[in-house]
Amino acid sequence: MRRGIAASSLVAALAVTLAACGSSGSGSSTNAPAAGASVDPSKVSGTVTYWDTSDAKAEAPTYQAVIADFQAKYPNIKVNYVNVPFADAQNKVKNAFSTGADAPDVIRSEVAWTPELAADHYLQPLDGTPALVNPDDYLPNPVAATKYDGKTYAVPQVTDTMALFYNKKMFADAGITNPPASVDELKADSAQIKQKLGKTGFYLRGDDAYWTLSFLYGEGGDLVDASSKTVTIDNAAGVKAFTTMKDLVDSGAAKTSVTDGWTNMMSDFQSGNVAMMINGPWSLATINQGGGAFADKSNLGIAVVPAGSAGQGAPQGGQSYAVYAGSKNVSASEIFVQYMSSPEAQTKILQGTGALPTRKSVWAQPDVASMDEVKFFKDAIDKAHQRPWIPEGGTLFAPLVTEYTAMLSGKESPQTAVKNAGDAYRKNLGWK
Repeated sequence: MRRGIAASSLVAALAVTLAACGSSGSGSSTNAPAAGASVDPSKVSGTVTYWDTSDAKAEAPTYQAVIADFQAKYPNIKVNYVNVPFADAQNKVKNAFSTGADAPDVIRSEVAWTPELAADHYLQPLDGTPALVNPDDYLPNPVAATKYDGKTYAVPQVTDTMALFYNKKMFADAGITNPPASVDELKADSAQIKQKLGKTGFYLRGDDAYWTLSFLYGEGGDLVDASSKTVTIDNAAGVKAFTTMKDLVDSGAAKTSVTDGWTNMMSDFQSGNVAMMINGPWSLATINQGGGAFADKSNLGIAVVPAGSAGQGAPQGGQSYAVYAGSKNVSASEIFVQYMSSPEAQTKILQGTGALPTRKSVWAQPDVASMDEVKFFKDAIDKAHQRPWIPEGGTLFAPLVTEYTAMLSGKESPQTAVKNAGDAYRKNLGWK
């Protein structure tokens, strides 16, 4: 059971009234009315196919429970829930949208996917629709990731950033009183843990490029500079970041794996084989259900990501709800998105999964604000480094992970790895 939160009834009022249109597609669905037309949610019917990319075991049951609440409130709208593994989802979504065959009506869109899908005209604009209610209640960083070319193409579902997770008992047994504030302190603490406990201090995930960003931003670098259309991954800051990550592994301060990194990292942390990892709030559901070193939940420590030479630089992430522009169930889809992003739904999702809400009103609830995880992550979310919200943003990670794993495997130097990534970006983007 999660700590520090009580269920509350925060049903958001649907600030719209009716104008139902004709139907087509699966079931008796209602197509979208003209922009600005009013809609009576109780008169909308149809079937909404929703592709969810949340963890099938740790998170999906909570989302399914919220969907059940939605269907109880709107019995004329049926939801066809489909859980799609995150690693496969982006390609599956693009293929389905491009062909229109068995395409979902609503997707859980990773923040980098939204501008790309919008640029390809796959997403329904949501400004002025029932999907987007009380937009000023959303945190500004998650909202920024829903925009493309001046329009809103998604509604923020959850937001996240990275943090340092650590085992408080292992720290105490090793004589460490505070979590490391810098990469140098991380190395020193790892050495002390090895000496005192015979365990590895830190797990560096080696098969996912997202885990490089805290180090890159911590050195003052970035993947690209969108304003000047310049590739920056291979500048001095990028070299320093990759050199730092390689040194953590080579020095023995960290262990890594370039295959099945998530499973190995979570297993080693949960079992107490490593004392620290960098991760996000999406991992809390797995940690809380996994027992092991964290059967006593008070043993989990969360701190800011250790700073590099330019400071702390955790990236902004998150997920949003987006509606397929080719959907034959737009009105039903917009009502579904409105409910799923309401304060009531966001509170239940936080309670069940630890996923951080995107509405200011949820963060302000006393029973939410008092949660240990929320108290830390609120400051981290406000300071998170925004990624480049460009249509090509989702394509930046494939070249980066190729070079990252090559470096950690000893096949390339940090200098070669970032140069190869930069050259791939220049070729793919046509930038300097």
